[in-house]
Amino acid sequence: MRQPYIGFLLPAAFLVCGLFLVPVGQLIILSFDGFAEPSLRWYAQILETGSIQRILWTTFRIVTITTLIAVLLGYAVAFAMAHMGPRQRLLLLLCVLVPFWLSVLVRALAWLILLRNNGLINEGLLATGLIGAPLPLVRNEFGVIIGMVHYLVPYAVFPIFATMQNMDGRLMMAARSVGASPLRTFIDVYLPVTLPAVFGAGLLVFVFGLGFFVTPAILGGGRVVMLSEYVSISVLQTLRWGLAAALSVVLLVATLALLWIVSKVVGVRRLLGNA
Repeated sequence: MRQPYIGFLLPAAFLVCGLFLVPVGQLIILSFDGFAEPSLRWYAQILETGSIQRILWTTFRIVTITTLIAVLLGYAVAFAMAHMGPRQRLLLLLCVLVPFWLSVLVRALAWLILLRNNGLINEGLLATGLIGAPLPLVRNEFGVIIGMVHYLVPYAVFPIFATMQNMDGRLMMAARSVGASPLRTFIDVYLPVTLPAVFGAGLLVFVFGLGFFVTPAILGGGRVVMLSEYVSISVLQTLRWGLAAALSVVLLVATLALLWIVSKVVGVRRLLGNA
């Protein structure tokens, strides 16, 4: 009975293999200098070079902070959307969707204009007398995190909102009927039910954040170099393709390790069902 369906799956299998598995395999081979004389020199260079280790640490630190902020903001927005009227929900939904209609380059440039020394924020603070000199809001990690959070919050909102919207309201009513306070109901009932969605959203945001290139390059101003930008430099400028491949493999392994850890904590079915 299942044999006819195999023919329909074969084109998709070949497509996935050709567009994903084969390139990843070639990337791994390139990171070991190919089949002719395989070596670990690029991985050794990653372990021995302080500048590369600083870039890795900077990348994971910025992405972790961005993920925490984006998930917290996403949870608050999703909670508001799930508990407001249809018209207010539609308006807030449009506000969340607006970033998807603008390119990442436009958003990064907009934040650069807002956060620079003579930008709207610094000029406003100077005019009110709250500060005596412009604050360094851009060309540093703060500006990069602001830009990344702005882009990634919607990716945290929708998985969490989907879970909140589908939650059985009788759970909350049952908790309140036995005398639980609103705070206790939220902590003991609401939060545990939505926690898998939070982990799924966090994983999604973290993986997207690891590959950021344009936003850190513009808002970091060359002072904040993340892994994707360094890989681009290794490929296009220094022509160290093996190093770029090794760094990409490290990034892939880190992502898979994170996915494995989260799946062990939450469970694969609950994670994939809410992410």
